[in-house]
Amino acid sequence: MNLTQITDGETVLRRYEYPDRWVVAADLGVDDELVSVDTVGETAIVVVDRDDVDAETEIELPGPAADATVNNGVLTIEVAK
Repeated sequence: MNLTQITDGETVLRRYEYPDRWVVAADLGVDDELVSVDTVGETAIVVVDRDDVDAETEIELPGPAADATVNNGVLTIEVAK
């Protein structure tokens, strides 16, 4: 497993590489219902509603997303190799 970590001061984005897939994970620190995720090709568009203001972030993925979930404020995106 290889690990890449990127931070913007608040959110830490980690990318784990396994033999058969990549996993991109970020602790968003908000309730699940405040997060929406849409994937288009090799990009994940994440919208977080913080204090009635939508914050949108685009995350470049290493390939097309196979699955994207939010559980307990943690965004997890799986990408098949």
